Amino acid sequence: VQLQASGGGLVQAGGSLRLSCAASEPASGRMFGRYAMAWFRQAPGQERELVAVIGIGGSSDTSQSVKGRFTVSRDNAKNTVYLQMNSLKPEDTAVYYCAADSLPDWRSRFYLPRNINEYDYWGQGTQVTVSS
Repeated sequence: VQLQASGGGLVQAGGSLRLSCAASEPASGRMFGRYAMAWFRQAPGQERELVAVIGIGGSSDTSQSVKGRFTVSRDNAKNTVYLQMNSLKPEDTAVYYCAADSLPDWRSRFYLPRNINEYDYWGQGTQVTVSS
């Protein structure tokens, strides 16, 4: 699957942004709904970290640093996953990447992959800059 992230930009602290990640299904025809999706971010000089993940059954989780401010959602009909970011802080400044994990059929619909190595496909990243 190919992923295209968009929606980044420059925003003042306290503002909001919504990131989108559109997926094109591969030739194998595996449906978007069979991919767990996640947002990661990477700030300069830091490792890429998980921000939010949403499973094939719709369950989701966010990292402690963004909990209560960021919300992840998906629209399988549009092959798109979103990250709504509210109350942004300067420390949220990073390149944000969407990623997809093609889950095998035996995986529980409630499973949430949290390890970066579990993800098979990555988008190109979109820059989010929060000014103070």
